[in-house]
Amino acid sequence: MTDRLTIALIYGSGREGRFADTIAGWLEPELAGFGQFNIVRIDPMELAFTPGGLDEASAELVESRTSQADAFLIVTPEYNHAYPAALKAIIDSCFRPWHAKPIAFIAYGGVSGGLRAVEQLRLVFAELHAVAIRETVSLAHAWTHFDPVGNPFRQGQLNGQLAVLMKRLTWWANALKAARIATRYDEAAA
Repeated sequence: MTDRLTIALIYGSGREGRFADTIAGWLEPELAGFGQFNIVRIDPMELAFTPGGLDEASAELVESRTSQADAFLIVTPEYNHAYPAALKAIIDSCFRPWHAKPIAFIAYGGVSGGLRAVEQLRLVFAELHAVAIRETVSLAHAWTHFDPVGNPFRQGQLNGQLAVLMKRLTWWANALKAARIATRYDEAAA
């Protein structure tokens, strides 16, 4: 397939002063450099939350953007050995739009680099019939990887990891898109 793919870039944190903005600031120009993706963003800072999850308008926005996505790239921190509540609310706001689509992670945190959060997310996305790819960009002590204005200290190393991740995500996105076109996922087990 040579069509452009739509990737939903999901920010995992909704905290004020979050580090996700630094990582996304590096990531978005790099994704644009690949030249084959349309990027849609899902950012909890732009959504409204209720005690039960997202409000109706925010849930509709998330469902619309996940429906149009061919793949997902999630930038997630690890909070207390897990992923953030805002990300869980985004994930739980819809069901079918996740089906038969690949997901990749850029994780960050302290010593674990966000990997404990990613391992939990893999279980969650398996329940949503999504495919979490193996490759992950993990940033242990993430704040030590970027200068004060958000430039990575070891750009070549970081971009190399991202290139491998994006090649795998693109392969899965194309394969699963073709499969979804050939047979609706809901009909595959009917």
